Amino acid sequence: MIVERLDHVNIITDDLPGTARFYADLLDLEERDGPPPMRPDQVRWMCDSGGNAILHLNSADFPRVFDRDVSPGAETGAIHHVALKCGDFDAVKARLDARDLEYQVNDVASAGLRQIFTADPNNVLLELNFFAG
Repeated sequence: MIVERLDHVNIITDDLPGTARFYADLLDLEERDGPPPMRPDQVRWMCDSGGNAILHLNSADFPRVFDRDVSPGAETGAIHHVALKCGDFDAVKARLDARDLEYQVNDVASAGLRQIFTADPNNVLLELNFFAG
């Protein structure tokens, strides 16, 4: 097999601190610096409990090797959503409620799956998946 796993998702934002705080507060992702020479005011890596940087957050002014037009806050074009396997449905729902953020719950009983759909501060649609068991 050539593809082993999804490595990360890159999000370009015009509010780097706010976007990092959103993912840290909502999903308990740990905010870390990217490797040098990346500057902390332009790059934040959001890591899972295993230390994997699953989200790379970049400021709009961060130089990109393969540059193309991006519009922070616009819908995500051909990418409809980013799905993350999560734990503790009730805690995430309570955090969304406490922040008065819009979301939609979907239950897929046949798969033992509960989902929460919500958007991040950059209008990236998130599918948060909570599997039973």
